[in-house]
Amino acid sequence: MLSSTADHLYWMARYVERAENTARMLDTNLQTSLMSPLGSQPDEMWSAMLNLSELKELFHAKHEQVSSRNVLDFMMCDTSNLSSIYCCLRAARENARAVRGALTTELWETYNYTWLELNALLDDGLHEKAPGEFFEWVKFRSHLSRGVLIGTMLNDEAFRFARLGTFLERADNTARILDMNYSLPSQGYTLAETDSELQDSLPRDFYHWASLLRSVSAFENYRKVYRHGITPERVAELLILCGDMPRSLRACMAEVESNLNHVANGRSRETQRRAGKLHAELRFGRLDNILQTGLHSFLTDFLERINDLGSRIHYEFLTGQHATH
Repeated sequence: MLSSTADHLYWMARYVERAENTARMLDTNLQTSLMSPLGSQPDEMWSAMLNLSELKELFHAKHEQVSSRNVLDFMMCDTSNLSSIYCCLRAARENARAVRGALTTELWETYNYTWLELNALLDDGLHEKAPGEFFEWVKFRSHLSRGVLIGTMLNDEAFRFARLGTFLERADNTARILDMNYSLPSQGYTLAETDSELQDSLPRDFYHWASLLRSVSAFENYRKVYRHGITPERVAELLILCGDMPRSLRACMAEVESNLNHVANGRSRETQRRAGKLHAELRFGRLDNILQTGLHSFLTDFLERINDLGSRIHYEFLTGQHATH
């Protein structure tokens, strides 16, 4: 396969996954802000999201104040923000168009129709009138594109590069969603450095953690795995270490390692080793050990390693240059 074709397939899938995860983060923040008690400072949640997405500087170049309305507009349809839902779905469609011959007709039509319908929804103002409904639409179109990919594409290198993009992006975003929800000082989520500090600092707010679980389609799965009340520790365990949970860090890294091994070449051995090592640490890891070193420290390290893998994959398989997306 030509490296340019693999590059387009990789970013096609990665951008649509990024759009979905951006919708999930925005939806979580919106629901949580609506449940915030009087006297709290919900705008800190929006500021935390900008920080974790590394977009705060770009945001302040256009907006003086961090507010739900400004952040929603910036993250949904701002053309200057390449990580906005609008820009992600546009980039996904453009990458799909560039490799139209490598896709099935059904998959191309899914990407193309998503782009056309997005513009119609934005013109109609759905994102302003009913943002929750808009987020559900974004998630549905992402689910549909993955389903059509799995259901119609050969399991060849084209398929594997698309899956690599999907799960690298998903791992990155799951880690960011976790870090954002465990690190909000105004809500009492001062990040603990030990297990005992975690017990004292994190609130036992059912609605907050239920909202987080729903944001990653994990509420019902949590009930099946634990069958007890929702606690921050179990939420973290499910989304980090549970191999059966589709959006957990462990499940994402299992897919990254597997798909990477399927497209391995002569210079990718070190990248495979790093992916395998990270997957093994999650497969055999324990939550108490993670909490001993600090959840924020763990997630920061994970994000750095995911970004390193993405850069190495981009260099070794796609363009011969380090990623700039």
